[in-house]
Amino acid sequence: MSQLRGSCIIGQSGGPTAVINASAQGVIQTALKAECITRVLGAAHGIKGVLEDKLYDMGQEDPAELDLLQYTPSSALGSCRYKLADPEVDDTDYKRILEIFQKYDVRYFFYNGGNDSMDTCNKISKYMQKVGYDCRIMGVPKTIDNDLFGTDHCPGYASAAKYIATSCMEVWQDAHVYDTGMVTIIEIMGRHAGWLAGAAALATWAGYGPDLVYLPEVDFDMDRFLADVKDIYDRTGKCMVAVSEGIHYADGTFVSEAKTSATDGFGHAQLGGLAVMLADIVKQRTGAKVRGIELSLLQRCGAHLASQTDISEAYLAGQTAVEAAVDGTTDKMVAFQCSREGGYICTPKLIGLTEVANVEKKVPREWINAAGNGVEQPFIDYALPLIQGEPDLPREHSLPRFAKLKKVLAAQG
Repeated sequence: MSQLRGSCIIGQSGGPTAVINASAQGVIQTALKAECITRVLGAAHGIKGVLEDKLYDMGQEDPAELDLLQYTPSSALGSCRYKLADPEVDDTDYKRILEIFQKYDVRYFFYNGGNDSMDTCNKISKYMQKVGYDCRIMGVPKTIDNDLFGTDHCPGYASAAKYIATSCMEVWQDAHVYDTGMVTIIEIMGRHAGWLAGAAALATWAGYGPDLVYLPEVDFDMDRFLADVKDIYDRTGKCMVAVSEGIHYADGTFVSEAKTSATDGFGHAQLGGLAVMLADIVKQRTGAKVRGIELSLLQRCGAHLASQTDISEAYLAGQTAVEAAVDGTTDKMVAFQCSREGGYICTPKLIGLTEVANVEKKVPREWINAAGNGVEQPFIDYALPLIQGEPDLPREHSLPRFAKLKKVLAAQG
């Protein structure tokens, strides 16, 4: 395939992570060095920035600030949750995207996100092919949920897992300081996949973690849960529980009382309040002192506990996307294939966008114990290599020094 010359756009979408900006950095810095890419543009708030013609000229940024992106949590360019319609039903947005691509001579498009973002990337890719506009489109994976199909793991997951495990170890110490009884329930993100909640078991493996871990891959039974808690509490005077926000009953309904009619742009129920609800039930049934703790957004913005492995791989994902596109590849997402035998080795690969869009990867049932209240050793063996390494975080006055982008708007045509 002949070399394609023109501008590129990088956009970020969905929930942020501690390392999503490392992927953006990988895209931006690699694209700035590519001779065939004439200009590097950053979309303000994902695909909405394209639709609204709000694009930043990344070539105007201070290189030193771009270097700091790998240590900066959240989405530096801004994110969105915007669902593109099926182009066969309504192609209004697609015509607008094509108009913007033509206006800025965009020949490369990189979209950094999770399941729904890959759906957006896939739809745009297929539309550009349909109308015959030559543009190489690549997905760059990101999600703390770790539920993208076709990849060993996703950038963002490892740092969130490390934060969860570390926090659980610290909470365990606090919960065991008194000689009085207490039950502690920690709510962890994860709507349909339990990768994050399972990470709490790393704390247990290390000696200071939850007695019970509940993942959405197994139907939740309230009576059995209460029996599990009471048994441990009666024997030890303490019980620590980690629960995924997405645990559900056998009929599929979420346990969380915070499930409301409110949804995000993709129709997903907004969950929360589960720990407090379960704490109240446990208190009523056992009379024990109970604390409900929701880690909430801290899981995905805790850059101070980031995994260096995660940072490096996130950058690699962005870099690989650009290099593959420049070499002629399109309609793919960067993925990882890994080996853990005789040492951890991670190698990037490419997978078709159609294969990954809207497909969720869940924790294998055999990695969850028979009782459905904990994980088995294979989960630990899978997750432990991912959380390794501590970044040398830049600081000013003993506080984090995050990237400060100028966000200069691109000249209008």
